[in-house]
Amino acid sequence: MSLADILSRVRAAERLAGRPEGSVKVIAVSKVQPLDRVEAVLAEGHRVFGENYVQEAQAKWPGLRERFGSLELHMIGPLQTNKAKPAVELFDAIHTLDRPSLAEKLARLAEARGRCPELFVQVNTGEEPQKGGVLPAGVDGFIAECRVLGLPLAGLMCIPPEGEDPAPHFAELAGMAERNGLAGLSMGMSADFEAAIALGATHVRVGSAIFGARDYGAR
Repeated sequence: MSLADILSRVRAAERLAGRPEGSVKVIAVSKVQPLDRVEAVLAEGHRVFGENYVQEAQAKWPGLRERFGSLELHMIGPLQTNKAKPAVELFDAIHTLDRPSLAEKLARLAEARGRCPELFVQVNTGEEPQKGGVLPAGVDGFIAECRVLGLPLAGLMCIPPEGEDPAPHFAELAGMAERNGLAGLSMGMSADFEAAIALGATHVRVGSAIFGARDYGAR
């Protein structure tokens, strides 16, 4: 499916939800994608991309920024504390803040740099042991800790369990954000972004529907 098709579906979902056109940011997830596919999407004018791996992003995006100009880069994969420094230097937003040690490291880096990427707290709405994210019961307390550290929280992020109806997870995340005064909701991917938009998503993360299937063996 082309980028234009995805953007058209996003705009239609916005209208259906009674939301202003352009209120949802489409993050084109370019992790493990061949460079020519990424360049093709850039050539179409898209300027918001998501990566899962700091090292891959470091190798790819400085050169692309030189060639294509200003763009937004979002970290959407798990962030190791020891990769926080290059992450804050490279990314405009980090969607996977999920533990006190990472919050403290980001706060120190922000103080030293005088600025910080936008931050989203990842919530493990399905309470899956193999996934990162703050458990729902701990979300309010963790948000309060981050605010004490002076971190610029933009919102919350979730990845619903595979095979489950994502709508209850999106609704739960929206409720958590509302009660904590957070406007950003990073939720919805290639298969379910329209449902996420209906429930308030401000950022959707769309990869394979734009770029095609990934070849992880090429990484």
